[in-house]
Amino acid sequence: MLADKVDKKRLETLIEINNLINSNYTDIRSLLTHILESSTRLTGGESSSLLLLDAETDLLYFEIALGTKGNEVSKLTVKMGEGIAGWVAQNNQSLIVNDVEKDTRFYSGVDRNVGYTTSSILAVPLRMRDNCVGVIEVINKENDRKFTEEDLEWLEIFTNQASLAYQNAQSFKKVKDELFRLQDRVESNSGYHKLIHSSSMIEELLSVTEKISSSSSPVLITGESGVGKELFAEQVHLKSPRSGEVFIRLNCAAIPEELLESELFGHVKGAFTDASNERIGRFAMADGGSIFLDEIAEISLPVQAKLLRILQNRQFEPLGSSETVSADVRIIAATNKNLENMVEKGSFREDLYYRLNVLPIWIPPLRERKDDIPTLSEYFLKKYALKNRKDIKGFTPDCVDVLLNYSWPGNIRELENVIERAVIITESPVIQNRSLLLSRSEENSFSRYNGKSLKEAVNLFKKNYIKGILDDCESNQTEASKLLNIQRTYLSRLVKELEIK
Repeated sequence: MLADKVDKKRLETLIEINNLINSNYTDIRSLLTHILESSTRLTGGESSSLLLLDAETDLLYFEIALGTKGNEVSKLTVKMGEGIAGWVAQNNQSLIVNDVEKDTRFYSGVDRNVGYTTSSILAVPLRMRDNCVGVIEVINKENDRKFTEEDLEWLEIFTNQASLAYQNAQSFKKVKDELFRLQDRVESNSGYHKLIHSSSMIEELLSVTEKISSSSSPVLITGESGVGKELFAEQVHLKSPRSGEVFIRLNCAAIPEELLESELFGHVKGAFTDASNERIGRFAMADGGSIFLDEIAEISLPVQAKLLRILQNRQFEPLGSSETVSADVRIIAATNKNLENMVEKGSFREDLYYRLNVLPIWIPPLRERKDDIPTLSEYFLKKYALKNRKDIKGFTPDCVDVLLNYSWPGNIRELENVIERAVIITESPVIQNRSLLLSRSEENSFSRYNGKSLKEAVNLFKKNYIKGILDDCESNQTEASKLLNIQRTYLSRLVKELEIK
């Protein structure tokens, strides 16, 4: 009867590990701990350890160790071929040793290091695709008994199944990590992730973008820094017949002038002093797809000449090579500079400018499309509140007013930075004006008074100035009136008249 109960428990242990084989388990350490606990229970050992092989160093390290000396053991390593575990790993064979003192393969160094006495060991290789990747050791059979061949058979069966579960868990984790990596790559490469907008100006631009996407002609995107030029370039590619092909991005200003030609067109071995290997350039990589050249105005005149050739006949020579390479690439360029002025000054080729400017897109600055500011602000608020695990619902009305009236010289990029910072420092359910940390000089810049009468401009200045002082005084009107050098009753009247909240 007792044997039947033992076998039933062993079968239950096997069923457990079988269930894990087809699960999407990705917590590797928890799985290995479960495997080791089951191995100990299956064979009736007092303690156990699971060693994994580092193929580069040929060292076995204790990934999991159970028993009274588990913590001490986990700090040690064993050389391949050293001790029972090292022999099992090297020979990829199981082993029973019921009297370690009589076995020359036993290494007593571990016992000496942790203050433990080993009398018997049951050791089985953990295999993946027939290769040993680790060893499961069960130490000292309970009640001073000996390990049996039956113990070994059960442990081998279990370990074979456990190896599959371990392999699958690694595969699931790899897929999961890759998904996260790709998601992060898509997000980091997507500028502002989505074309968030409410303004009719951007809606019209999107309509234009869709119309020009079907062509393979060059596109020149212009606009101030931070308006989202890369995002529009991405839209051109994604809506084009080339959307299934590669989209290569390059910030020309980020590459030193002496390296830019090699980066764009590649080079052959020995083309210059440090050219120890052949290099494929961005145009060759983009063959069949699109290439986005940001900060196109930063390209030197010699490189401009090679770029012109690609635009004319889709051919180029890698640096140091006389071999002509063809590349079917759509060029999408962008700049925040005035290329016409650069052409007049001779710093940008006129023929290249006209070749690039076939399909122009100008993106207006954020201050000219204020309808987008609340929408973008809400988007960034949700994004960074989630990232920082904060429950922030929105903005106070005066905060929205400041956002709308600020000139945003850095455009969307600056808006995103301001909202991220505000989310981080805000402790209340809504973001208040003082959390924006906008510079007063910008906040009260001349642009916000455009189109207003003198009286309206004066009142707006008063409102913003008084609001700033009140924020600094945490809405204490007595303190604020002292700083303003006016009576508190007059300040109260101004707050009411100017609708300061």
